[in-house]
Amino acid sequence: MVSQWENLVVDADDPPRLARWWAQALGYQIVHEAADEVEIRQSPDQLPGVVFVPVPERKQLKNRLHIDLRAADQAAEVERLVDMGARRVDIDQGDVSWIVLTDPEGNEFCVLSGRG
Repeated sequence: MVSQWENLVVDADDPPRLARWWAQALGYQIVHEAADEVEIRQSPDQLPGVVFVPVPERKQLKNRLHIDLRAADQAAEVERLVDMGARRVDIDQGDVSWIVLTDPEGNEFCVLSGRG
């Protein structure tokens, strides 16, 4: 027997706002919203989802886990995400082909270039 990946859970200061941001970034939709969590998925019946839950503390250190996004046009996607409120960051990644951004609450993620 194997496990099925159900959700990625993201601690958030403002779960509804961050869930809506990621839903827009990924082209996902909100499939569940309650006081203690907001879940987004590509479609209601498609896993995995991303669940945003409230926590009292703000993010303080670099994420131990992050999302990589692949874009056909990396520069255009970075521009779109920055226009939505993402920020470019330098986490000492050096000279690499991906671009590191943070979401509105400071969670790092990468935008990869299109596949060859």
